[in-house]
Amino acid sequence: MKKVGFTETVLRDANQSLIATRLPFDKFEGILETMNKAGYYSVECWGGATFDSCLRYLNEDPWERLRKIKEKMPDTKLQMLLRGQNLLGYKHYPDDVVRRFVQLSVKNGIDIIRIFDALNDIRNIKVAVEETLKCGAHASGAISYTTSPVHTLENYVKLCKEMQEMGVNSICIKDMAGVMTPDEAYDLVSAIKNAVDLPVVVHTHCTTGLAFMTYLKSVEAGADVIDTATSCFSGGTSQPATETLAFALQRLGYEVDLDSAVTKQVNDFFKPVRDEFLEAGKLNPRVLATDTDALNYKIPGGMLSNLIAQLKAQNALDRLPEVLEETPRVRKDMGYPPLVTPMSQMVGVQAATNVLQGERYKTISKEIKAYLRGEYGRAPGEIDPDLLKKGLEGEEPITCRFADTLEPQIEKARAEIGDLAETDEDVLSYIAFPQQAEKFLTDRRAARENKVKYTIEAI
Repeated sequence: MKKVGFTETVLRDANQSLIATRLPFDKFEGILETMNKAGYYSVECWGGATFDSCLRYLNEDPWERLRKIKEKMPDTKLQMLLRGQNLLGYKHYPDDVVRRFVQLSVKNGIDIIRIFDALNDIRNIKVAVEETLKCGAHASGAISYTTSPVHTLENYVKLCKEMQEMGVNSICIKDMAGVMTPDEAYDLVSAIKNAVDLPVVVHTHCTTGLAFMTYLKSVEAGADVIDTATSCFSGGTSQPATETLAFALQRLGYEVDLDSAVTKQVNDFFKPVRDEFLEAGKLNPRVLATDTDALNYKIPGGMLSNLIAQLKAQNALDRLPEVLEETPRVRKDMGYPPLVTPMSQMVGVQAATNVLQGERYKTISKEIKAYLRGEYGRAPGEIDPDLLKKGLEGEEPITCRFADTLEPQIEKARAEIGDLAETDEDVLSYIAFPQQAEKFLTDRRAARENKVKYTIEAI
């Protein structure tokens, strides 16, 4: 019977979806050596929002965090999520930055880079894929899955063929909102397996309640790997439970390499961690529930938890239903972009702004204006003419790959940050998140100087 691999997501997407990526290294350091023995196909531990969160909220160096994980898990493939030309930020970066970021990600411990573009614009993953392969790592080309009048089975298969020609090592179907139905999963996986000779990975969320059925039909259609989360961090806006699916698939006769005794230890370790976040109010029970409305508004897990946090901060959580209703309308106006970072944040913020201001597009965010100009790539469908005219403000849209218009940035950034940056990693942190990185690097230097001062005084 066919073998099915498992990618464990608790160190990245599971905690990003449930607790907005607020899981510090010291909360999971003690279980890493055990996780190394579990038999996972890979462990997703980096990329996505982890980089931003480390600098912004956790006072951690994301590069050091990665190195520490690799040291504890030398026998397990470490995986990251990369937003193509966006890297881990929210805008496009020039090619020199993308290439160096990929190089250092691999150097610091990443084995598999899952690379996607929020608009499925193949031009925006090309450089990242090339550099990943050049560095000897596994390049997994990802489809940002969504449904709309312009997102068809034929178009997805065409995209997969283009990614195979580009040289990717595997194809991932990235269903960030949990909206892929079991029949759609079966048809899409079957079509991809028939069209390309590559392993297929399926990623989804439990948000709508479809995920377990979707995974089962994906496996039946030939999927090689599925993304799951240790059970206490599963469900809701997270992924389906690792242990449950391993048990079910083994009972159905599939080969699963996971050691159930080890995965139980992993789950037992994370239970008090989850409880701590619940008690502190940092894990909102709302994101643990099934919400079938997401089949309409198609908001991914991480976006939903962040949207709740943003509205709560503005004392406007009662307006959430209105924002969720406005979201698909904004998405249609923008030409049906998949709701994945950074598009999910852009559409969500614009929907919230429309609702809270009581007028649609009274204010248009600078990110939406950049999207309308073409700075994020080609829109999947036709953009509403009125929105386009208002957003362009008389400018001509960009038709080429936007990164081709950008000047190299690394040396300029190195000069700006000066000797606060001790490594190329520091420079890239500054490029990705200038304010947060500069503060982190300044605080790091101050802490070291104080430590030396106190040591001298003690002597």
